[in-house]
Amino acid sequence: MSKYRIAVVVGSLRRDSFNQKLANALIKLAPAEFSFKQAQISDLPLYNQDDDGNQAESVKRLKGEITGAQGLLFVTPEYNRSMPGVLKNALDHASRPYGQNAWAGKPGGVIGASIGSIGTAIAQQHLRNSLAYLDVPTLGQPEAFIHVKEGLFDEAGGIGNEDSRKFLQNWMDHYVAWVKKHAD
Repeated sequence: MSKYRIAVVVGSLRRDSFNQKLANALIKLAPAEFSFKQAQISDLPLYNQDDDGNQAESVKRLKGEITGAQGLLFVTPEYNRSMPGVLKNALDHASRPYGQNAWAGKPGGVIGASIGSIGTAIAQQHLRNSLAYLDVPTLGQPEAFIHVKEGLFDEAGGIGNEDSRKFLQNWMDHYVAWVKKHAD
């Protein structure tokens, strides 16, 4: 059994999402003592404070997945120079009602991929701002703004070229150390 359970939150709902592919490839770079489960966010209703007293089953499920994890891995695209609305919606739901923040204290990593030359730099910064408020200690270095180009992913769903694999392995090694330092 894995010692560290990680909730993976992918901020894209697109069928052929680069960020879903990145999340799947990153998981392959982690040590055996880490297990990963993607948190389902596509079925969450839009956040409405009026519903705090009677949260939807999908919200309760998400909060349970987060609460049961020792760490968080956020993999986000960048939409219009920010994080996607579906990701912000998940942050809002799992942090409410006030005083019942499921994210609090869980060590997190933030990464993302885009066809744009700056990757997801601005979306990651906006996400980091929200995570700081939500009391998620977030890995600061190394940063990883992945520019998706032909050959980034191989046929097996891994990282397709050696330089990118080394870079992402370094990122994962730092993330693993971060989680071990801050979990429980």
